[in-house]
Amino acid sequence: MAKKQQHEDSFENVESALTKTEQFIEDNQRLISFIAIALIVIVGGYWAFKKLYMQPLQAEAQENIFQAQQYFEKDSFNLALNGDGMNPGFLEIIDKYGATDVGELSEYYAGICHLQMGNFEDAIEYLKGFSTDEPLLKATAQGAIGDAYLETGDMAGAIEWYKKATSLDNEMITPLYLFKLGLLYEETGEKEKALEAYSTIKKKYEESTEGRQIDKYITRVKISG
Repeated sequence: MAKKQQHEDSFENVESALTKTEQFIEDNQRLISFIAIALIVIVGGYWAFKKLYMQPLQAEAQENIFQAQQYFEKDSFNLALNGDGMNPGFLEIIDKYGATDVGELSEYYAGICHLQMGNFEDAIEYLKGFSTDEPLLKATAQGAIGDAYLETGDMAGAIEWYKKATSLDNEMITPLYLFKLGLLYEETGEKEKALEAYSTIKKKYEESTEGRQIDKYITRVKISG
């Protein structure tokens, strides 16, 4: 009998909850309809924006960056940056296609162009504005910022960004920035840190260009220390 009563009570509780839900829906039908429509508009609008606007814009940007990249590869950095009067340079591409992946990549190109042209403050600005999920390109940009700071005489800034660049474990660029770090640490009198940087090259990147000559730098630090 008790079990039957418990079952009936549970059924009444469920029924009551359903009735309250139905009542809430009935009382707020207009609000719920508005929310549903808003969600449809947001999702549909995002799809349309991405498919009908961003994809064509990305394709257009990809076509327009070609000549600037060609100039860049030929070390014609001024033409790559500013264009040739017929084809846009990286600066124009940033202005027109900044929301695209191509526009973002142009920030990197523009920074390197400025670095090569001796415009170090501009190089820092553009390279800091560049972002990517690609680890090697990110580390390369960080190292280039370090180079720009070094050219301005800001050793602390150079060290900061070289350290960021060496957080990536890559046989091609990591030993390069470790080596630059070591030289700067020597310059600033931080012998132990210099030795640590050189020793890391010796231990992990001995086959690199820097690794093949690192013994003499390790010896130099030990003798001078």
